[in-house]
Amino acid sequence: MRDYRSEYKNYHSKPEQKKNRASRNLARRMMKKKLGTKLNGKDVDHKDGNPKNNSMANLRVRSKSFNRSRNA
Repeated sequence: MRDYRSEYKNYHSKPEQKKNRASRNLARRMMKKKLGTKLNGKDVDHKDGNPKNNSMANLRVRSKSFNRSRNA
């Protein structure tokens, strides 16, 4: 069984991870502004795997299942 409290304490609450999460959220907002409802049910993927690189050339829309299996 997962201990979500310790996961948050040891990983998700770290300043670096907060910045990564904020950058992923920004990437999604940017694509939502560009594509609108075409983004429903999809994920925004960073081609180079770096969540801080939000250039439009580095972002693409992928299905949730493909994106999440690739990054597992």
